[in-house]
Amino acid sequence: MNTKIMMSVFFSSMLPVIELRGAIPLGVALGLSYGEAALLSIAGSTLICPLIFFTIRPVFNFLLQRDLLTHRINNLIERTLRKSAKVQKYGFWGLILFVGIPLPGMGAWSGTLLAILLDVRFKSTFLAVLLGNILASFIIIFLTHSSLMLITGKN
Repeated sequence: MNTKIMMSVFFSSMLPVIELRGAIPLGVALGLSYGEAALLSIAGSTLICPLIFFTIRPVFNFLLQRDLLTHRINNLIERTLRKSAKVQKYGFWGLILFVGIPLPGMGAWSGTLLAILLDVRFKSTFLAVLLGNILASFIIIFLTHSSLMLITGKN
């Protein structure tokens, strides 16, 4: 396997918005197998969770105390909390689905932020993000494979 490709997929999966949902198709397009792309993407997208979990509050507090990006931070918090009803209703399983269903504004970054805002413990958050990423990887692999079959006409 090409180390540069593997690192590209791994680090792409750590980026907000792209996350695992963009990293798996990227890996497949760059020649990785579905399994390789999925494992690298799950690892990257899950390993970003502790960094977000333990740094986002101090970063937000620092920026808010200095009136830097106050509107954007409050807007992000507000948008994230608007999506919290199902997670509050179903708890741990709701958080797994929140991370695992590949829709805009959902995923590991948003799920971790939501867990922080709802005061979910780190262990539960990390496990929910991991399981949600595994669920998302199956969905993304199915969608990627189906799209490639339609485009190329091959099975």
